[in-house]
Amino acid sequence: MVFMRIAIVKLSALGDIVHAMVILQFIKKFNQQISIDWIVEESYKELLELHPDINKVYKFNLQEAKKKKSPLILFRELRRARKLGPYDLVIDLQGLIKSAIISRIIPSKHNVGFDRPSSREGLAAILYNKRFNIGYERNVIERNFEIVKFALALPIDKKVIMNKKPFLPINVKYLNTNISKSKKNILLIPGASQASKMYPLEKIAELSNLMDGNYLVIWGNSKEKLIAEEIKSMSANVTVCEKLTLSELISLISMVDLVIGPDTGPTHFAWALNIPSITLFGPTPGYRNTFQTEINKVIESHSDVNPKNLNKNDNSIKTIDVNEIIKTALTLI
Repeated sequence: MVFMRIAIVKLSALGDIVHAMVILQFIKKFNQQISIDWIVEESYKELLELHPDINKVYKFNLQEAKKKKSPLILFRELRRARKLGPYDLVIDLQGLIKSAIISRIIPSKHNVGFDRPSSREGLAAILYNKRFNIGYERNVIERNFEIVKFALALPIDKKVIMNKKPFLPINVKYLNTNISKSKKNILLIPGASQASKMYPLEKIAELSNLMDGNYLVIWGNSKEKLIAEEIKSMSANVTVCEKLTLSELISLISMVDLVIGPDTGPTHFAWALNIPSITLFGPTPGYRNTFQTEINKVIESHSDVNPKNLNKNDNSIKTIDVNEIIKTALTLI
């Protein structure tokens, strides 16, 4: 069966969208004529809008409906979904009830999603007319790759991911003079979506004091800015960046020599851009939430993590030794 017009539903979050975007280049390599639209939450549109392999990005505000507990907003967004398409195929890479509803409502000949055992919210599976089985505990990038391969009957093996091209579009150039021409530029990411995923700021400062480099710290909100400033107060080697847009952040990451951060979107940008990185894992599974390469490494705590039942009170990331990070970093820069 030939599918010429498809839609991908991947609403959030930042890192998850990055993990899904890698598949675009392989779809296009298989057939340049396939037109790909993407369904995403409004707050993440900037990441996708200028991607050369995406025809059109459709923004939804399901998070707003949830935050405001507004059935009216939810109804409005669902009505908008009915006006899309028609498509030959809709692929839900999210595997949640809300994404399954969107993928079902969008007019299409076929809609594909994960089956019940493969989904975080198993009831989502009843809304697809074609289902795919792959262990929920499997690597998320492999899961995305395999379901799209299944849906489009792509004659490719997941090994091609190791030879991926950088796939985040660099639409602006980071112009700040903080980039050094004499030292290795190392980007530190202290923030994350939850406190238990964050590496202790004291250890971040210690790292910057023990290993030579030009250290840049980024932040995304006022709380993270305070953390960044506190790291700077403990290390003369650290520069706190100004507030960056997503496009500016992508440009900055493309220019540095190494990114060190927790399991969060900006850290995964490095993998997407083929920039050396070290991702620190505590309450989330490193084997599942990133894709290790010769230049993209993972350091995990010794916590026993259940991907379907994450423990937000697991602060084991604090136990990761600074010297282990430095040892790994020195193999990458």
